[in-house]
Amino acid sequence: MNRYPLWKNVVVVLALAFGFLYTLPNFFGEAPAVQIASIKATVKTDAELAKRAQEALAAAGIRATGVYIENNSIRLRFSDTETQIRARDAIERAINPDPQEAAYSVALNLVSNSPNWLTAIHALPMYLGLDLRGGVHFLLQVDMKGALTKRLDATAADLRTLLRDKSIRHAGVERSGQSIVIRFRDQTQLDKARVAISDAQPDLDLAPLSEGDVLKLVATLKPAAQKRIQEAAIKQNITTLSNRINELGVAEPVIQQQGADRIVVQLPGVQDTAKAKDILGRTATLEIRMVDDVASADPTVLAAAAAGNPPPGTEYYVERGGRGLLVKKQVVLTGERLTDAQAGFDSQTHEPAVHLTLDAAGARIFKDVTRENVGKRMAILLIEKGKGEVVTAPVIRTEIGGGRVQISGRMTTQEANDIALLLRAGSLAAPMEIVEERTIGPSLGADNIEKGMKATLWGFVALAIFMIAYYEVMGLISVLALASNLLLLVAILSLLQATMTLPGIAAVALTLGMAIDANVLINERIREELRNGATPHIAIATGYERAWGTILDSNITTLIAGVALLIFGSGPVRGFAVVHSLGILTSIFSSVVVSRALVNAYYGRRKKLERISIGQVWKPKG
Repeated sequence: MNRYPLWKNVVVVLALAFGFLYTLPNFFGEAPAVQIASIKATVKTDAELAKRAQEALAAAGIRATGVYIENNSIRLRFSDTETQIRARDAIERAINPDPQEAAYSVALNLVSNSPNWLTAIHALPMYLGLDLRGGVHFLLQVDMKGALTKRLDATAADLRTLLRDKSIRHAGVERSGQSIVIRFRDQTQLDKARVAISDAQPDLDLAPLSEGDVLKLVATLKPAAQKRIQEAAIKQNITTLSNRINELGVAEPVIQQQGADRIVVQLPGVQDTAKAKDILGRTATLEIRMVDDVASADPTVLAAAAAGNPPPGTEYYVERGGRGLLVKKQVVLTGERLTDAQAGFDSQTHEPAVHLTLDAAGARIFKDVTRENVGKRMAILLIEKGKGEVVTAPVIRTEIGGGRVQISGRMTTQEANDIALLLRAGSLAAPMEIVEERTIGPSLGADNIEKGMKATLWGFVALAIFMIAYYEVMGLISVLALASNLLLLVAILSLLQATMTLPGIAAVALTLGMAIDANVLINERIREELRNGATPHIAIATGYERAWGTILDSNITTLIAGVALLIFGSGPVRGFAVVHSLGILTSIFSSVVVSRALVNAYYGRRKKLERISIGQVWKPKG
C-alpha cells in the first residue's frame, strides 16, 4: 500500500545525489591566491599571460596548486599565505618590469580549494559576503555640485552651437558658478536668443540682466532638472564602477547607493586595500580627437615624438599593432555625448564593427567634424589616470549624421565586443572621494562562519533530539528528511552562486525550525488516524494526504512574506529573503516527498504491519 513507483524513488535518489555533490565544495574552504587583471583598456589577460606567470613562478621555485582563467582575470592558487606573497612579488616583477607603466594589476585574493573534478562539473562553493569572507568596504561621497558643474559646462557648449546655427550674434558664453552667462550688445539679439534657448533647452530658467551697456542673459538649471541630473549622476557612477570592477575580475562586488549622495562598495576576498583603491580610481574618460595625418606619415617626426618631442598641439600614442600615432590635443567629443555602444557587423562588408549612438548635441558636433574631415583619421582614446590609450583610429569615409556612428576595419569579433564594453564603461558623471574605509580580515570572517555554523548545528541537534524522543522511528525519519532539506538548500545556493552572509546563515537556522513543522503536522495526523482505529498502513497514507493541504497553505503564506522582503528589501534583508524563500521550497519537497520515500522504504514492504513507532498513541477502548 505504502510504496512509491520506481520513478519517484529515482527522483528522490537523484535529488539527494545532486544535493551531496553540489554541497561538497563548501567543505573544502578557500585557499590563498594571486589575481592578475588588466589595468589598461587595450591589454587583455589570456592563456599566454598565464603561461608567463607560471614561468616566473618556476624560476622563483614556487609551485601553484591551481590556475584559473575567467572574467578577464587569472587566479593562481597556493598552499599558504607565505607562498602567496612570494608568488605575488615574482609575478609582479615578471609582467610589470616598469612599475610606472604597469599593464596588469597583481593582487592578493582567495579562491575555492575544491578538487578539479568538482570544478569541472561546475560544483562550486557559495560566494561568501564581506562579513564571512573578509575584504574591503568603502563609502564614497559623490560631489553633486560637480555633477551640476559638468552638466553646465556641456550645456554652455551646446548653447554656443545653437546660437551659431541660429545666426544669433553674442559677445560670449561662459559658465559663472552655477549659472551660464551669455552677453549681448543689443536687445533684439537677446530676445531671439531667449526664444531659441527656451525651445531647445527646457531645463533652463532664463533671466535678462543689464550692466551698463552690456546686456546679459543668465541661464540656471530648474530645481527639477537639478534633482534629475544628480540622480542620474549617482546611477551612472554606480554603473561605471560596476563595469570597471567587473572588467577587472573582482569577485562578487557589492555596489549600491546609500542615501542621496553616497555609494557603498564592498569587495569580498580582496585583501590588498591599496589595490582596491586603485581599482576604484581606475574609471576611464572617453575622448574623440583628430589624428595629425601629415605628421604621423613622417618617420622623422614620429621618431622625435616617440623620444618625447612631439610637434606643438599634438600628443604621441601607440595604436594597436604597435604603430606610432600623433593625435591633436583638441578634444572633439567626450564620453558624455555617448549614449550606447554595441558590437555588430558592417552591413556592406560584413566585418566586425562597433555601433555608437550619440545624443543630440553630440550628433550635431560629429556631423560637422566628419563633414570637414572626410578622408582623415579620427582617434578614439580612453583616458585612465591621466594617461591615454588609442582604442581605435578609423578613417572618416563620409559625413556621418543622425547620431549613429560605426567603427570598423581590422578588428575581430572579440575585439569589437571588447571595444564596445570599454566605450560603454564611460566616465564618472560626478567626482567622488572615499569618506570611509574599512578592512575586514579573513580571521574575523572565519570566526563569523564558525559561530554561524555552531548555531545552525546545535539548533539541528536540539531538533533531532526532540523529534527522536517524541516520535521515535518516525521522528528519526523526520530528522533525515530535515538533513536532506539542508543538503538541497545549500546545493541550490551553491549552484546559483548566491552570496551567503550572516543574515543568510540566520535564514538557514530559521528554515530548519520551520521545515520540521511540516513533519510534526504529518506525524500528528498519523497519530490521529491511529487513535481513530485505522490500521498502520492506512494511517500513514491518510496522514500524509490530509497533512499536505495544511503544509502547502502555511508554506505559501510564509513564501509570500519572503517574496515581499525580496522585492522591497535591500542589502542584508534581500540576502535573508533569498535563503528563506529557497528554504521554504526545499522544505516542502523534503518533508513530504523525501520523508514519505523513507517511510515507504522502512514500513511499505511489510504486508502485515502491527504498529508504527511514532511515540505514545492513545487508542479507544474495545
